[in-house]
Amino acid sequence: MPNESHRDPFVEGERAARKNIPAEGNPYQDGTEDFALWSAGHERVASAMEARESEGT
Repeated sequence: MPNESHRDPFVEGERAARKNIPAEGNPYQDGTEDFALWSAGHERVASAMEARESEGT
């Protein structure tokens, strides 16, 4: 990965949700900006996945 030293917690949270990792799996310290970004990314994908499931697709 070209810029591996700069991780994006939001993208990591999205990836975790796609892998069905629960929100409790957030690897960042609660109360930090990275924790909030990871949670936001996770919630975005998890919500979309739940919406698709409820539509039956």
